[in-house]
Amino acid sequence: MIDGEGGRVGGVYREWRAAGVPGGVLWSSVSGGGETRVLPDGCLDLLWSSRSGLLVAGPDRTAHLSRSAPGDRWIGLRLPPGTGPAVFGVPAEELRDRRVPLADLWGRAAAEVTERVETALAAPIRSDGPDAVSPADAHAASVLTRVARDRLRAAGGPDPVGARVAARLAAGATVAATAAEVGLGERALHRRSRALFGYGPKTLARILRMRRALDLARAGAPLAEVAVRSGYADQAHLTREVREMAGVPPTRLLAPARSRPQAS
Repeated sequence: MIDGEGGRVGGVYREWRAAGVPGGVLWSSVSGGGETRVLPDGCLDLLWSSRSGLLVAGPDRTAHLSRSAPGDRWIGLRLPPGTGPAVFGVPAEELRDRRVPLADLWGRAAAEVTERVETALAAPIRSDGPDAVSPADAHAASVLTRVARDRLRAAGGPDPVGARVAARLAAGATVAATAAEVGLGERALHRRSRALFGYGPKTLARILRMRRALDLARAGAPLAEVAVRSGYADQAHLTREVREMAGVPPTRLLAPARSRPQAS
């Protein structure tokens, strides 16, 4: 997830809906330099970086610390949980906690995508993004969207179990209840989840619960109330869980953000 805190000055982050990729989110970022903390969310991202070219950001189990120089540019497509494997052609667990050059997965096809993105950045034709996003970034982002959309169609779409499992776990359902609802045994659900999300359903549930708790806290709810509403035993339990996955306590993450980080 493109979220967290970091030691840097300035920087601009924007995101908007990815038309044609259900649940997908496009985003662009210009770094102010320094280090940012990117929290896990069960998603995979297709990224273009002014430093590194096209990358795939795999699903993280704990916060990823991203370091960048002032002016570094990023354009990304965040795929919802369970969708990435159909786009990239590999199980999510092979990408877990990794940033992988797209060429390592797609070979020569990645060079063709790189050329399309760089052409879009050099000579934007039109803008598909919000007014605040530069036409060049919006055009390059639309290339990523079309590539992902075409790959999804060729694969016959994402595994429908992924969206169902993620939705139930995000709503606070237990692993056992989720397995029963999708018609799988718990062991089968674990295997399917590793392929779709990069980790088992218990880990995904913890990550999604943390996301839900932080959203409630950012909306103004006190942490003690957030803990109860999110299914933690108490505020101390919430703090331990957030610290384990994010590397810092929730109070650090909830401090006023100077800007939003990139998912490198």
